[in-house]
Amino acid sequence: MQRRQTSNFRRGVWLAAVVGLASAGLAGAQQPPAPQAPVAPAGPAEPAAEEAPPISVPTPQPIPAPPISEKEVAPAPAPKAQVEEKVLTAPVRRARYDVAVLQTIDKITAESVRFEAAVGRPVRYKSLVFTVKACERSAPDEAIDDSVAYLTVDSQPRPIPGKPTPPARQAFKGWMYASSPGLDPMEHPVYDAWLITCRAAAPAIAPAR
Repeated sequence: MQRRQTSNFRRGVWLAAVVGLASAGLAGAQQPPAPQAPVAPAGPAEPAAEEAPPISVPTPQPIPAPPISEKEVAPAPAPKAQVEEKVLTAPVRRARYDVAVLQTIDKITAESVRFEAAVGRPVRYKSLVFTVKACERSAPDEAIDDSVAYLTVDSQPRPIPGKPTPPARQAFKGWMYASSPGLDPMEHPVYDAWLITCRAAAPAIAPAR
């Protein structure tokens, strides 16, 4: 009898424990969840910068050059043993003549005279004395066919008996050009003179026997 009571007491204690645990589980299950703090909405996410993939450059393969024939190759110039000297041709000298043909004019009376003056021999025209030093013609390789003469012209009045002779005064000295009389003209208040041409002296004629 006593054993049965003890057994029933234990069974009751066990049931009470089971019921207590079950009621505690229902209470925990029915308890509302704790409120959570509101979370601010996040803005639109910025797209992450995408890194460009590395460019893979293939290494070019060597291309074999086509063969070159001997006809396509120009022969190299052979070195010269010595530099050839330029042959300088001597300029053709002008032909010289022994007679100059001159012309003068008197600006007051308009009298014009053409005469010849041999090289080295003074020739008088009124109060002027012409002395030709050289007379030349252009060389064949010159562009212009011209005559040039180098002479002096002195102003020297004729002596008058019973009066002292005035000293000579040089009126011109230099080159006269037949093609350009105004290039180097004679400056004189009364007379003007210029060169016509140069020529060779006429050969002397032997007297007839």
